[in-house]
Amino acid sequence: MARYQIILAYDGTDFLGSQRQAQARTIQGELEKALAKLGWKGRTVLLAGRTDTGVHASGQVAAFDLDWAHGLDELASALNANLPEDMAARNAREVGEDFQPRFDATCRLYRYRLFCEPVRDPLRERFAWRVWPKVGDLRGLGEIWLGRHDFAAFGSPLHSGGSTVRTVHSASWQRKGSEWTFEVCADAFLYRMVRRLVFVQVAVGQGRLGAEALASALRKPSKLLPGIAPASGLTLVEVCYDGQVDPD
Repeated sequence: MARYQIILAYDGTDFLGSQRQAQARTIQGELEKALAKLGWKGRTVLLAGRTDTGVHASGQVAAFDLDWAHGLDELASALNANLPEDMAARNAREVGEDFQPRFDATCRLYRYRLFCEPVRDPLRERFAWRVWPKVGDLRGLGEIWLGRHDFAAFGSPLHSGGSTVRTVHSASWQRKGSEWTFEVCADAFLYRMVRRLVFVQVAVGQGRLGAEALASALRKPSKLLPGIAPASGLTLVEVCYDGQVDPD
């Protein structure tokens, strides 16, 4: 018996999030079904983090204990033969028996995509948020989030009474044509925090909110314009265990 780590990629559109649910299609549930066909007899696989309904991943980390007599490449191939078409496993490796993908992580990198067009685009909107009216220049807003702050105005803790303080290591906007991409890396995130950050920054870009209101809400949590960005634009890109992020 050994503990293995894999990287999971998935199109989250048709999943009710990552965490197993009795009567719903989830990432954890589908992975456990695939593992059961390989002889896995465990109670639960471990994931680095939860993703909401409709959220995608290219770098979700999963770990499980398995009696496996073949190579690592064969493990990934066997999993992919049993996983649904909107999921894939890669980079299988053996890890220590005490490895915990969630609690051992030092940072997580998320990417959010949006585009500014007046007419809907069903294919693009599967993986991005269509925003209209268009936004102004968002590139200076990422710096607001850097450092250790109380993000209570931008999300909620996963557990009642949990801390809302998080450390953001990097945050930036990039533009290519009509598309904007927001990348943010932090030690951890509150529930729906990235989608909330995107929503309020878009509001600033549309002139519906002032940038100073964002900085003020970090200094003293306060109510802002309500709303969150759609799940379709969000992807968990990487989970890091050594403090270094290399999304490529």
